[in-house]
Amino acid sequence: MIIGIGARRGVTCQEVCDAIRSALRDAGVDFDRVRMIASSRLKENETGIRDAVRILGREIVFLDDETINTCTPPSPSAASRFNLVGVAEPCALALSEKKDLILEKRRYGRVTIAIAR
Repeated sequence: MIIGIGARRGVTCQEVCDAIRSALRDAGVDFDRVRMIASSRLKENETGIRDAVRILGREIVFLDDETINTCTPPSPSAASRFNLVGVAEPCALALSEKKDLILEKRRYGRVTIAIAR
């Protein structure tokens, strides 16, 4: 499973951890099945995301715009203002094996999560 993550600027580590846990619970997925977390390069400097991923013991990949925009997410996104088709859904889809979203993007406070297999 791949978790795609988008977030508002300045999001905290706790917000990210809570959002990931909530999304996994909503999708009925054990954290042990998560291989990787993905986001946009726009989020590379977000310490809340980086710290959460480190605490959770997973790797994060920050995808470039071109890779993100090769995916066709099912949900509209405010990321269009950054010339992106989305963040959470396309990031999860881009790195997934089956290109199948088991959790379409869902907002948890200031964090957006999508999960793909």
